[in-house]
Amino acid sequence: MQTHLYLLLLAAGISAAPQMSSLAELLTLLQRMHGSMTKDVQNLRIETPDNIDDVNCVSTIFEGMELLKTNPAMKKFSGVFQKFERLKQSLTPNLAKEGNCDTERRNATVFIEKLMTFIRKALKNAR
Repeated sequence: MQTHLYLLLLAAGISAAPQMSSLAELLTLLQRMHGSMTKDVQNLRIETPDNIDDVNCVSTIFEGMELLKTNPAMKKFSGVFQKFERLKQSLTPNLAKEGNCDTERRNATVFIEKLMTFIRKALKNAR
């Protein structure tokens, strides 16, 4: 019985490992994006959640990423957006209906900082 439980836990850990590595890779790409943003992108105003821990704000984060993705200056970061799309499902909590999210229009740099915090927390929870 103990052997079966051990093998089950081992299999669960192995299946979670690719997701954690993908989240870590996404975080690294976001850090690069943050460091090399141009002035025109920095001045872009994006609805940013006041509290990144609020599960009601997940769709606001996704909408902000879509806004960044459609900005012509962000074409060179297409890999970030592709990886984010692949991980979107794992970043979405299982909510029946999303409630209110307090937001503020902030510049793209602040939005990406909040997004990196969101990814770090998701990575921490995945472990």
